[in-house]
Amino acid sequence: MMRRAALILLLALAWPMAAAAQFATLIADSVSFGGGDTVIASGNVEILYQGQRVLARRLIYDRAADQVTFEGPLTLIEADGAVMTGDSAILSGDLQQGIVRGARLVLDGQMQLAAVEINRVDGRYNQLTKTVASSCRICANNPTPLWQIRARRVVHDQQERQLYFDDARFEVMGVPVAYFPYLRLPDPTLKRATGFLVPQIVTSTSLGVGLKFPYFLVVNDHADILVTPYLSSNTRTLEGRYRQELSFGSIELEGAVSVDELLPGEPRAYLFGRGRFNLPADFDLNVDVGLVSDTAYLLTYGYDDTDRLASGVELTRTRRNEYISASFQKLRSLRAAEVPIEDTLATLLGRATYERRIFPGAIGGEVRLVFDLEGHERIAETVTPTLLVSCAAAMAPECTARDVLRGGISMGWQRNWTFGNGMVAGVKTDVSSDFYWIGQDATFAPEVSHVTPTAAVELRWPFARTAPNGATDVIQPVVQVAWTDTTGAMVPNEDSKLVEFDEGNLTALSRFPGSDMYERGVRTTLGLSWARFDPRGREYAVTVGRVIRRNDRGQFTAASGLDGGSSDWLVATRVDIDNKLSLSNRSLFDDSFNFAKSETQITWSSKRVSAAGSYIWVVADPAEGRAGDISEINFDAAYRLGRHWTATAEGRYDVNLDKAASAGLGLKYQNECLNVDLSLSRRFTASTTVQPTTDIGLSVSLNGFGRSGLDYARTCQVKG
Repeated sequence: MMRRAALILLLALAWPMAAAAQFATLIADSVSFGGGDTVIASGNVEILYQGQRVLARRLIYDRAADQVTFEGPLTLIEADGAVMTGDSAILSGDLQQGIVRGARLVLDGQMQLAAVEINRVDGRYNQLTKTVASSCRICANNPTPLWQIRARRVVHDQQERQLYFDDARFEVMGVPVAYFPYLRLPDPTLKRATGFLVPQIVTSTSLGVGLKFPYFLVVNDHADILVTPYLSSNTRTLEGRYRQELSFGSIELEGAVSVDELLPGEPRAYLFGRGRFNLPADFDLNVDVGLVSDTAYLLTYGYDDTDRLASGVELTRTRRNEYISASFQKLRSLRAAEVPIEDTLATLLGRATYERRIFPGAIGGEVRLVFDLEGHERIAETVTPTLLVSCAAAMAPECTARDVLRGGISMGWQRNWTFGNGMVAGVKTDVSSDFYWIGQDATFAPEVSHVTPTAAVELRWPFARTAPNGATDVIQPVVQVAWTDTTGAMVPNEDSKLVEFDEGNLTALSRFPGSDMYERGVRTTLGLSWARFDPRGREYAVTVGRVIRRNDRGQFTAASGLDGGSSDWLVATRVDIDNKLSLSNRSLFDDSFNFAKSETQITWSSKRVSAAGSYIWVVADPAEGRAGDISEINFDAAYRLGRHWTATAEGRYDVNLDKAASAGLGLKYQNECLNVDLSLSRRFTASTTVQPTTDIGLSVSLNGFGRSGLDYARTCQVKG
C-alpha cells in the first residue's frame, strides 16, 4: 500500500501534461522509466485529469511526442458522464486528440454507439466509423435490439450535444425500414433542440386519417416555437405554439388555422394566449386571450372542451393587510343553446376592488374595509321577439338588454373571545352600501341604491382528545345567530344567481356569491364537525349543518338547498387512507331524504392501479335554467398490466338519458428505448354544430434522444 501511494506522488510531480501546462494524477501497480522520456505503467492503471478519468491495463507515455498509448480493456469517463470503452487507444497527453479502436460510447447511461474506431478531435468531437447506435438493452439470448441505426459515420458534438449521422439506415428487429443520407438528432443530455419531433397518426370520423409533423425551434435559452402541420383527407391545418420566459414573467401563445371540408371555403382558427407578469410595487398583471372562429372548431379538432371563452386583463396586488384588483373581461359562449341569445348575456365585465384590514387597539378584533366598482354590459340594445323565443327555447332564467354599473362600500368588524373552558365566542358586523346606474331596462329606475346592515353572534366549543394509539379526535359544535336587512330600492341580480351551500360557507354572513343579493332576515345556523387524524396515515372528517329561518323570504331556489323556513341538511364527509384511498361526499337533503344535490369523488392510487371517479346529482330547477335533473358519472383509470404495459380508460355517462356522453381507451408500452401510445376515444353528444365523432391516435417515439426511459428498462433472462 505504501509503495502504491509513493508511485501516485511521484507521477503527479513527474508527468506534466504539456498541452495544458497542468499536472495529471497517475495511479498504477508498477511504473518504469524507459530510455529518454518514456514512462510505462501497468496493472490497474488510472489517470485523473481535468474531470476525466481513464482506466486501462497498461500505458506508455512518450513525453517528447506528448502521446499516450493505452492497452485495453480501456475505459474513459468524461466530465459530463459520457463513458467510452475500447480495446486500445493512442491519445494526446491532454486526452483531447487521438484514436480509440474497438470503441463503444455510452451517453447519459442510455444511448449506446459501437464503432470500429473513435477519432477524438479537440476534446469536443468524437468521430465514430462504421457505427451502430441504439438505446435498447441487448441480451445474450436475443442480440438483436428492437431498433438500431447503422451509419457509415457518426459525429458527436459534445459542446452542442448533437449526433450527426452519415448514410444512416434505421432498422427494426434487424430489418431495414428507412434510409437517411444525413440525420441529426440530440443526444440524451439535451433537453431542448431544434428539429422535428415524433410524428403522430390521427384518425377521426369527421376529419379522416391524418398525420402531424411537429417541428420544434429553439429561439434562445428563454423562448421556443412549436409548429405542427396537420394533413388529412378532410383538413389542412397549421398548429403553433410560442413560449417565452421573461425576467419578470412569462408569455405563452397557442393556436391553429384550418381549411377543411366541414366548412368549405371558410378558414377556421383559434388563438389562446396567457401572460403572467410581475410588476413593480408587488403588482401582478395577468393577460388571457381566448378567440375562436366558430363554436364547433375547438371540439371538432380536440383542442379544448371548454364551453365558454374569456379574454381579459387583470391587475392585482396582495399584501398582508391589503388587496387591490382591477380587471376587464370579454366572454363568449360556445354552448349551442346560448349562441342565439348571446346578445342578452352579460359578456363585457369590468371590476375594481380595494380591500383593507385594520386592527384597532381600542375595540380589538379586525376591521375590514372594501371599496369596489363593477359593471356589466350586454350587446343587445332591446329584446326583440326573436330573442324572446330563443330565450324560452334555451330555458334562460332572464332575457334582457340591461346594462349595469355598481359601486359598493362596506365596512365589517369581527372579534373572538376564548373562555377558560375552551369555548370561543365571536361577533361579526357589517354595513354595505351599494349604488347602481342601470340602462336599457324600464323595470328599474336609472339610479337606485340600498344599504344592508348585518350582525351575527357565534359560539364554538372545540373538544380534542388523543387515543392510546396516538390518533387525535377533534369535535366542534357551532351555533350562529345572524340578522340582515336591506333598506332602499330593489336592484337587479346580476352576480348571485347560482348559489352553493357547502361546509366552506356554513357560517358565512351571506351565501350569495356576489354583491347584488344579501341573505336577509333572522336565521340560526347549527353545525357540528368531527375530524380524526391517525398517525398511521388515516384521516376522517364529517361536517353536518343546517340553517333555520324565522321567516322564509323566498330568496333561494330549490337546487340551492337553502329554500324554505329550514334549509336542507348539509352533510360533508372525507376519508383519506395511507395516501392511497381518498373519498369525499357532499349532499343536501331534506327531512324526507329527498336530495337537492349530491356529489361524490373517489380516488385510488397504488403501484399498479390509479383511478378517479365522481358522481353528481342536481335536481331540476328552471330558475337556474335547468329543465331536468342532472345525474352523471365520470371516471378515469389506469392499470399497469406489467412492467412495460399500461392500459387506460375514461368516460362520462349520463344516468338520466341512460347513455354515454364520452368514452376513451388507451394502451401504452414503454421500455428503455421505445414508447408506443395507442388511444381510442368517442364523443357521443351532438348539437346543431357538433356531431358525434370517434378519434384514434397513435404515436411512437424512440428513447435515448433527449428522452429517458430508464425507469422501464428491461432485464435479460438468463437460461439455466
